Amino acid sequence: MIHTGIGNTGHLFVIISFVTSLLAAFAYFKASNAGEMGNQPWIKFARYTFYAHTVAVVSVFVILFLIIKNNYFEYHYAWSHSSTTLPLNYMIASFWEGQEGSFLLWLFWHAMLGLVIIRTNKKWEAPVMTVFAVVQAFLASMILGTVFGDVKLGSSPFMLLRDVLVYDTVFLINPDFIPPEGTGLNPLLQNYWMVIHPPTLFLGFATTLVPFSYCIAGLWRRDFKDWVRPALPWAIFSAVTLGVGILMGGYWAYETLNFGGYWNWDPVENAVYVPWLILVAAMHTMITFKKSATALKTSIILVIATFILILYSTFLTRSGILGDTSVHSFTDLGLSGQLLIYLLFFVVVSIFLSVKVWKEIPSSEHEASTFSREFWIFIGALTLVLMAFQVLVPTSYPVINEIGQLFGLDFNLAPPANQIESYSSKQRWFALAIALLSGTGQFFFWNKMDKEKLVKALTLPIVFALLISAIIFVIAKIYNPVYILILTAGVYSIVANATILTGLLKSKSYKLSGGSVAHIGIAMMLIGIMFSEGYSKAISTNTLIISNEWSEEDNSTNLPLFLNEPKQMDRYEIVYRNELVKSADIPGFIRKSLLDDTQDAFYKIVKQPIMKDGELLADKGDTIYMTNPENTYYQIDYKDLFNGKTFSLYPRIQRNPSMGEVSSPDIRRQWNRDIYSYVSVSPEVEEDIDWGEKEEIKLKVGSRFYVNDYVADLKGLERVDEVNFLDLGPNDVAVKATIYIYGEDNTRYLAEPLYIIKDKNVGKQPDVVRELASKITLEEIDPNSGSVTLGLNATQKDFVIIKALEKPHINVLWIGTLVMVAGFLIALRRRYLEFMKMRDKGLG
Repeated sequence: MIHTGIGNTGHLFVIISFVTSLLAAFAYFKASNAGEMGNQPWIKFARYTFYAHTVAVVSVFVILFLIIKNNYFEYHYAWSHSSTTLPLNYMIASFWEGQEGSFLLWLFWHAMLGLVIIRTNKKWEAPVMTVFAVVQAFLASMILGTVFGDVKLGSSPFMLLRDVLVYDTVFLINPDFIPPEGTGLNPLLQNYWMVIHPPTLFLGFATTLVPFSYCIAGLWRRDFKDWVRPALPWAIFSAVTLGVGILMGGYWAYETLNFGGYWNWDPVENAVYVPWLILVAAMHTMITFKKSATALKTSIILVIATFILILYSTFLTRSGILGDTSVHSFTDLGLSGQLLIYLLFFVVVSIFLSVKVWKEIPSSEHEASTFSREFWIFIGALTLVLMAFQVLVPTSYPVINEIGQLFGLDFNLAPPANQIESYSSKQRWFALAIALLSGTGQFFFWNKMDKEKLVKALTLPIVFALLISAIIFVIAKIYNPVYILILTAGVYSIVANATILTGLLKSKSYKLSGGSVAHIGIAMMLIGIMFSEGYSKAISTNTLIISNEWSEEDNSTNLPLFLNEPKQMDRYEIVYRNELVKSADIPGFIRKSLLDDTQDAFYKIVKQPIMKDGELLADKGDTIYMTNPENTYYQIDYKDLFNGKTFSLYPRIQRNPSMGEVSSPDIRRQWNRDIYSYVSVSPEVEEDIDWGEKEEIKLKVGSRFYVNDYVADLKGLERVDEVNFLDLGPNDVAVKATIYIYGEDNTRYLAEPLYIIKDKNVGKQPDVVRELASKITLEEIDPNSGSVTLGLNATQKDFVIIKALEKPHINVLWIGTLVMVAGFLIALRRRYLEFMKMRDKGLG
């Protein structure tokens, strides 16, 4: 039965959310023009309509999740992104995998933030919520999915599959067909970070609207100064939230993808990174304005630019304009026109309002001194803007090409061939400048400086920084001049900010320490990036040519490992031990060879008892449920030849019908380095194995023989009533041989080939022991002599090809991110308390 009711209800709530957002925008606009506050008629009506809008948005959110949760695959969105086998956490992740779900998540966060604004700031409610409601109308239109004449507005998440795949044969035959299974979640997104990273990132997106709305409200009402006070805490909150979202994405990439890092300078990554840099610059200029009434115009430009760049990033990633230049971009759902209108509307409104009142905006008359904090903060903000601009231009090449074509020009601009090298080689110099400025600028921020005071303040931090840097150069053997400069700048920033922080702590000015703490964190991140990327090295070196189709670098940095054959790799002896899988019913890993397939990939039959620490976890013949049958793990044992310590890594291959083989790394985290390993080439699937010539041997039960040079015992024969993938009739016969084979380390393997007579036809079902590169077939049974004939085939031993990287001091990066976030939170608390204090005085 097709559940049309729930989808129709969801679509109705989308329409309600769109209409109520328009009504709220109109009512708040009228209230703002009338100067209304509190419970006056227009503002009261506007508030109630926004409440209704919020209820509608939450209802859409809940209904779409219920469709996914209940496996209503008659809906295109559920069918495209979910499946019956997904656990709840991945069902949640599938909610925002598609464009419609992510727009809805964005809409939801805006609604929640709107409620906070209504609750906390009555003075600015009307103009700020006017902007909020207009933005909500645009976002709601993205999931409206309603046709007006020849124009379709938005893409609805409540479209039935039959209405999307109109010409699919199955629906032409049976319009009420419901697929029993969905296509599932992209295997790369089946990671716990995908449950929390997108909501955090979209909350960061959503929060950029708050300072933007205050800024537009200030321009609109010609209240050019007072908007900064309530907007500043939101700008800090937005910066930390968006920053954390970006870092979560980087950590997900590090754990899940196999390019060997956490930042690939992909266009979609860049599209989020750029507005964050501008937002951080805006945050600093807003602080400057609060301190000295300068940089107001700069703050206005940067706050507007941040929100516009968020919209621009949305256009880049969702319009399809990036094409194949990004692995993260969404496919175009026909929303590119709407997205462009969305972007241009706010660009035009922002420019119009700014130009209209620009001459009225107060600005400082005096020129900033070189020894003033305003000068140094401005230089820092300018560096962040240039840093963003350097990334923005190449990322926008596809857009520039499209614009050129509109005017008959063929720019043919192409993104950098080596994105990582191209961007990193330029960004490192900006980062170095930021480190120097964040260290030096703190002295100007807290003290009035002249030349003598500056020399006195900086002497000790510089001396200590040079001394500490020199010690690190010697110990870490850093000889690259660029890295020497970066490390020195980073250490200097840490020492300088630690000096300021010590003074603040001594004076018990804890609430003022946020800036110093955040800058220390950023400097640590810079040093961690320098070490983990600049001195990352492949330790899986190899002198053999693995493939003529591979580059020289790939051949020399990928290492073949044959099963159970130790090999030295750098300071480690490593051994490929097993192909493993995971079951929801058994903790840890299970040898793949211990399980037999069933007709349902999610269920396996245990071939021999599974024990752990003397405890029976599953007995022979038990059926167990597989967590994700697409995943195979490869146990690689490491032994450190320097200290004798051992550990195992379990890199994963996910074999997915739509994406082929997806390789994910496993990481050994040590205090001073990470060992990062992934499988480049996995063993062949059984159907593709090239078996050698068959050898036939005749023997009796109880006999000992050899299989591919391994000792084996024929333990017995027994008749069986059930055979996987085959229905036996009353006159059919199936006989199973039980054979034990003894491999390395006295590991016992079980082989159970079958001899089948079905409908008077003989069939043979061999058993393959992958670990021993052997296949055994029960060829004949001679009841007269009590003997059997076995067919033995051998092949090349199983092997994997791995790539292993050493990432030195990467923990400095991760610790630095935590320190930076802590600094942001300290600053946020301070600015919020300041705002609350002024608001309670009627100045908020």
